[in-house]
Amino acid sequence: MSSSQIENLVSMLNQIANNNNYKKTDEETAKVVANHVKRFWARSMKESILKYAANDGSQLSPTIKLALAQL
Repeated sequence: MSSSQIENLVSMLNQIANNNNYKKTDEETAKVVANHVKRFWARSMKESILKYAANDGSQLSPTIKLALAQL
């Protein structure tokens, strides 16, 4: 995947987290984000963001990293 596609995935994850940040803890928000990714993202999208997280992940928030660890 190109860097712009990764940036788009990161942006999408941040939007999902921001839309659910009313949860009481980062762990609860991460659980919601992980569930969303499991249910709605294509396998290729999940594989790409997990690869990015494993190799760099510098643009991922701690909440997103918690979510990806649940996949």
